[in-house]
Amino acid sequence: MVSQTETQTRQTVQSEVTRLREDLRLRDQLVQQLSQELFRLVKGNANFIPQPEVSERHQASMRSLRDQLQEVEQQVQFYQEQIKVRDEEIYQLRQSVQELTDRSRMLEQVVQELPQIYRQKFSERMIPVREKVAMLQRENRQLHTELQSVSYRLAVRNRNITRIDLPSFSPMGDSPIPTFGSIESLA
Repeated sequence: MVSQTETQTRQTVQSEVTRLREDLRLRDQLVQQLSQELFRLVKGNANFIPQPEVSERHQASMRSLRDQLQEVEQQVQFYQEQIKVRDEEIYQLRQSVQELTDRSRMLEQVVQELPQIYRQKFSERMIPVREKVAMLQRENRQLHTELQSVSYRLAVRNRNITRIDLPSFSPMGDSPIPTFGSIESLA
């Protein structure tokens, strides 16, 4: 994008060029008028022989006009060089703007594609996780089945045991060693 400073600089250069062109047009117009007047005077009076003082005044004014014309030509040349430099800067800036615009479009496209890319990558990464979860669920069901089987066998076994004597403790001071009752055999 063109910055505000660059826009102002361009406008300043353009206004300066316009002003100089207007000055040059006015001076061209004055020179044209002077040369027409001189031609009219010379043509209208065939016997016109300039007086030496008129001739000197005329030559002085012509020298002055030539000097002014040279100054204007130098200014025009200077401003043409300035315009050329500015045009080159403008061209480079336009190139930079175009490159940045292209890059911006590319980045916008990448940003728009990112959610899809992330979804794809996420689903690719989830495949081994899902497989692992499925395997763990299978193992969990198998272990749960085995646990139920063991629990059932223990329950059946516990039903078959009729009695388990727990150790009995005598009141303090009688016998320090606990005695165990008999465990009846399994039926």
